[in-house]
Amino acid sequence: MGTAAVVKAFGEIRAALAVLNAELDGAGAAPFSAADPLAGLADGCLEILAGAREVEAGFAGLKAKAAVKYSEAACAVAGPDVPVVAQEMAVAAEIGCVLALGPRAASSFLATSHALTTGLPLTLEALQAGSLSWQHAVVMADETAGLDAAGAAALEAHFLDPGAPDGARGCPVGELPAHRFRVKARTWRERHHAESIEKRHAKGVVERRVEFRPDRDGMPWLSACLPADQALAGWNRL
Repeated sequence: MGTAAVVKAFGEIRAALAVLNAELDGAGAAPFSAADPLAGLADGCLEILAGAREVEAGFAGLKAKAAVKYSEAACAVAGPDVPVVAQEMAVAAEIGCVLALGPRAASSFLATSHALTTGLPLTLEALQAGSLSWQHAVVMADETAGLDAAGAAALEAHFLDPGAPDGARGCPVGELPAHRFRVKARTWRERHHAESIEKRHAKGVVERRVEFRPDRDGMPWLSACLPADQALAGWNRL
């Protein structure tokens, strides 16, 4: 692999996108269905959407690996004398610049990427295969955070390993909306690792905060992340 191989690969990807766009524009070599062009077009659009979903997931896995590899290389180049926090901020800034992300979003992306590549092999594999979206991968990383390696592996295997004893039943994880998967993953974690509830709450209390976010039409948002009793007390006083 080298620069030429990378350039060639992305050139082929762009060519493939041009082919798919031509099909949607009706400029393909043949219609989706000669017998019923309109129904064929509808089915073809769904096929392209399904394929795009898989490819997007694969690209998300690629981006995660590239981000972690860059982080490792940048840290090695910087050397041991650079403060850890400064190096992490520099890496997040570079990745944020390339992906057009703000500092917080870039740091979050990098943290999830590290979690996937270092401790969640089944999730990364499913992401690369296109059977799991990036949103699902974020949920897995969030819900395994704070668990030890064995606990994280057990949660991951429950949902992603078809051979796991007492594995998840019903709809595959990748076919669930990510928010529904989050509920299932959190329920499993709290049932099997009850101690994680207090640990995560304590961490949340330490990280409580108030945020001001400008919005359209001169109407900014003022929000607070607080313990439930404090937030409810504040709400009841409004």
